[in-house]
Amino acid sequence: RPPDPPLSTCHGNAGTPLAVSFPEVMGLPERAVRTEGTDLGPDETFLLARARQGDLAAFETVVRRYQRRVYGVALRIVRAHDVADDVAQEAFVRAWRSLDRFELGRPFGPWVCRIAANLAVNYVRSPRAREEGLPEGYAETRSSDPGPLGAVLDAEAREVLDEAMGGLSPEQRAVFVLRTVEEMSYEEIAGALGISPGTVMSRLFRARERLAKALGPYLGAAARRLKAGTS
Repeated sequence: RPPDPPLSTCHGNAGTPLAVSFPEVMGLPERAVRTEGTDLGPDETFLLARARQGDLAAFETVVRRYQRRVYGVALRIVRAHDVADDVAQEAFVRAWRSLDRFELGRPFGPWVCRIAANLAVNYVRSPRAREEGLPEGYAETRSSDPGPLGAVLDAEAREVLDEAMGGLSPEQRAVFVLRTVEEMSYEEIAGALGISPGTVMSRLFRARERLAKALGPYLGAAARRLKAGTS
């Protein structure tokens, strides 16, 4: 097998991924626009076929297309930038090592995100994670031009959302991220995490319920819709 690729850090100068938005918390239609995998470069299947033959440059091209997306999945689960970098890089290394088992023609992004989610959950469960805790401000984002009042409200909302996400178990966070951010099906999440679809639905329901309760003052009508079973 060829040596592992020398991967760069995943967030670098590209900017920190956005924190989970309120519509995502509630399962509402609004979604962040995803740009990875849509550039007009070489065909992904061609690049992965080249990578299977040991072409590191081809694989690094694929990595660049998905590194922010994978980093974002990891960050939302581990809640620490440096750890998210490590998880994302390890996910790509494991993907590289398993390319011979990857079915060419299938989307690469969801596959490597599932790897990252598993690694992230394993990290959060580890004694190291419990010892290190969570740095403050891990998921800060900025509005383009919020103004003085908007900046205060934006910061307060981020703080509440940060605390609410931290109140979820690692398993709930993983299911929530894969469903609402990666838009995976229950079956795909179940296969990725080694659990049943029923467990996926149960964890997702509990996660949304806890987040909705914590974010109630900011969600207003949307929270009431969730309780009414219409969201």
